Amino acid sequence: MAPSLDELPRIGAPATRALHNAGHRTLRDLAGVPKPQLAALHGMGPKALGIIEAALADHNLALS
Repeated sequence: MAPSLDELPRIGAPATRALHNAGHRTLRDLAGVPKPQLAALHGMGPKALGIIEAALADHNLALS
């Protein structure tokens, strides 16, 4: 089941902290965010980015 747009997908703690520190609290917050911007966050790795992209795709949304 896809995560709700009102929560973040299940990713590692460092990636979750990086998103929270950057002001992203929900999956909805990530729609349209440039992928390089997220990739540059300390703690955000390729696996977490892939999970985020897949979760957004489940809702017909994407990073930019």
